[in-house]
Amino acid sequence: MRRFPLGAAALAAALFCARAEAAPERADLCVACHGEGGVSALENVPSLAGQPETFLALQMILFRERIRKVEPMEVVMEGIADADIEALARWYAALPPPPSSPVRDPERVARGRALSAAHRCGVCHRPDYSGQNQVPRLAGQREDYLLHAMLDYQAGTRQGTDTTMQGVLHGLSPRDLGDLAHYLATLR
Repeated sequence: MRRFPLGAAALAAALFCARAEAAPERADLCVACHGEGGVSALENVPSLAGQPETFLALQMILFRERIRKVEPMEVVMEGIADADIEALARWYAALPPPPSSPVRDPERVARGRALSAAHRCGVCHRPDYSGQNQVPRLAGQREDYLLHAMLDYQAGTRQGTDTTMQGVLHGLSPRDLGDLAHYLATLR
């Protein structure tokens, strides 16, 4: 098994998750963009830690099969075996989710909370926004990534397994999407 260097925070997360399996061999391919322990520090790159296992596996398959178009992911996932996808999804799902973002603007949080209730986001993403099955966890995800993803869904440029998000986000303004992203990023 190939090992990659761990920072102090990632080492603590790894020790906390010792009951989970060790990092799969292919995890070193993910660290450069998605961060140590699955917590991204790069703009518009999602954190993977704590995402539902089925969601992670599905996304990797969509990248491998070039159904979802994100060039760096297509390259990394090219030819990856199903067993490696399953191991990566299981490992990242077992890691603790990243900490939530601090509330910078309580008014934006209130507007985002109202929008999420009005658009019933908690029905699919669960009331605590922890995600389930093929639906991602939104709580504590990077705010910039959430906004980027919602804009892509709204524009019809983000491909997936269905078009539900396009309908849910239809008619929301960029300000609405920004407030929604700010709210979701602050949730734990």
